[in-house]
Amino acid sequence: MGVTQVVGILGGMGPAAGADFVRLFVEACARHLRDRGEAVRDQSFPEHWLAQVPVPDRSGALESAETLGAHQPLEPMLQALGRLAALGSKAVAIACNTAHAWHATLQERFPQIEVLHVAREVSSHLAAQGVREVALMATEGTYRVGLYEQALAGAGLACHLPLADERQTLMRGIYDGVKTGDMRLAQACFAEVALRLAERHGPAAIVMGCTEIPLGLQGVPAVSGLRLIDPAVVLASALAARAYARSS
Repeated sequence: MGVTQVVGILGGMGPAAGADFVRLFVEACARHLRDRGEAVRDQSFPEHWLAQVPVPDRSGALESAETLGAHQPLEPMLQALGRLAALGSKAVAIACNTAHAWHATLQERFPQIEVLHVAREVSSHLAAQGVREVALMATEGTYRVGLYEQALAGAGLACHLPLADERQTLMRGIYDGVKTGDMRLAQACFAEVALRLAERHGPAAIVMGCTEIPLGLQGVPAVSGLRLIDPAVVLASALAARAYARSS
């Protein structure tokens, strides 16, 4: 068994998504081991740390461009990243799509850590699979900063966005649904938007660009035929790959 590297997960945005990301990471590690023909044992998994910290609302903070440089919600993320660095993390995944609006600052402040970028990982993954068109379900904050649009364009992929009323429906599903535990409302909101996107854009892959959306669409029969992409799964696989990478 090769030597693994310590990795970290910056969660708490919300806590359910952070906890679920750990499950996805462990599953990704198991796949990685099987692909290499190695036994999946407790001792085969890398050391990994989850920092679940209270972080102010990201979409709300992005309503004004000036807040990108403010302490809110950047400061608690910097403090958590510092703790993960002190624990020896060589790579860190952020279990929140919208929080990547502050990715550049986080990476600049901790150059010794590779802070993975979810939209770039997803874009590379989809391009490698031959995907050419994407429909994006996300938060208003993620749309506002063009997080996925920029990364997808860089990989040569077209990006379709929901209409204004559909964005409001997504936000209702996120805040009034998943974040309050009303999964029935979340399922209804997310399924409605996903089906409308599929009707307009046909075979385009639908990126669930908020960690709450996959939680709300789990097991919903109405969307079983759609090509849904969970960025958290892609990001977890990327973090697993870093954990098993040989140290230079």
